[in-house]
Amino acid sequence: MPLPFRIDGYCLDEFARLAADFGHDKYGFVVTPNVDHLIRFHDDPAFRALYGDAAYILLDSRFLSHLLSLTKRVHSKVCTGSDLTAHLFTKVIRAEDPILLIGGEACQAQSLADRYGLKGLRHFNPPMGFIRDPVAVEECLTFIESQTPFRFCFLAVGAPQQEMLAQQLKARGKARGLALCIGASINFLTGVEKRAPVWIQRTGAEWLFRLARDPRRLAKRYFVRGPRVFSLLRRTQIVLRPAWTGAPSPQVTTGEIQTQGLT
Repeated sequence: MPLPFRIDGYCLDEFARLAADFGHDKYGFVVTPNVDHLIRFHDDPAFRALYGDAAYILLDSRFLSHLLSLTKRVHSKVCTGSDLTAHLFTKVIRAEDPILLIGGEACQAQSLADRYGLKGLRHFNPPMGFIRDPVAVEECLTFIESQTPFRFCFLAVGAPQQEMLAQQLKARGKARGLALCIGASINFLTGVEKRAPVWIQRTGAEWLFRLARDPRRLAKRYFVRGPRVFSLLRRTQIVLRPAWTGAPSPQVTTGEIQTQGLT
């Protein structure tokens, strides 16, 4: 039986408006699936559970969007984590807003605070491999909860660590605000990594640009692991949920850091 994989049908502008109005009185988190996430979704029931707890599932990959259109006749809007992060910082976040950045270096957090005039940005960078250390995980969760309510919490510690943090925050029930699992988006925004030109992004070939810049790290992902997506799509039922602009989308089930207190 095909495995249901749900995607919310938001473009960047649509979801940015929804995120701007999310508020401080509830908690929800955003995941941004790409090809690698779809493979994890098939391989790992625990990863499927993370996605099942997400309030929003935004398609992060134009390549995957093109692939779904060709193979499944599913035409999904794309809202990449990198574009969303940049849009929120430049057009939505205000100077006094309580904003959390989990992951990234202290200099990146300071760069964001300086560039956007942010007085409410707080930063925590957990140690490498922290997700395997219950004490380190607890320290990270406690930091986030101590800053609640927040407007946005940007979780930039890579998959599946960031999704695991987001799910645990939901389970504990203390955090209030919108958490976004955004991977390397902060690196692009602060210039640590260069993003592909817009015309390459639009073709769905951004992965080739990244591969050319970092072949040692990415070759296995794109040439060994990535091609599995073609066979997995035959066993995937894409469920495209329409954009719901009036209120947060309903919860879904799929079945079954250290710089603190930036001023």
